[in-house]
Amino acid sequence: MSEHRATVEWQRSGDFRYESYSRSHVLKFEGNIEIPGSAAPGNIPPTAAHAPGVDPEQAFVAALSSCHMLWFLHVASRAGWVVDRYVDDAVGILDKTWMSRVTLRPAVTFSGKAPSPQEHAALHEKAHEKCFIANSVRTEVVVEPC
Repeated sequence: MSEHRATVEWQRSGDFRYESYSRSHVLKFEGNIEIPGSAAPGNIPPTAAHAPGVDPEQAFVAALSSCHMLWFLHVASRAGWVVDRYVDDAVGILDKTWMSRVTLRPAVTFSGKAPSPQEHAALHEKAHEKCFIANSVRTEVVVEPC
């Protein structure tokens, strides 16, 4: 078992009325890594200030995508394939009160001989099976390799 930590910090900067309080916050991780956070633009009243930042829904999609990618790289490396590049344009669907589906669309470039379409699909299947985040949520996670 391992422990993973993140700190989310928000501080009032002005009034605290729903219509106008700042949704800006900071996501902090080990190694002095800080990422600006905010609410999704559609969830912020038009009278409140908008600031750039990763919203929780984007962070959720990114966590699933990143986890899958890291396992894919592990599985491919162990199988003897050489990956040059991996890009995933992942999309999450928020249905009223929950993230119902996340679609991963990884495009992978291999060096030298590339795996067959069946071998490539098998690498993604193994990565999906091993992804801790995908195994922790009820969200449907679909992998559609490009």
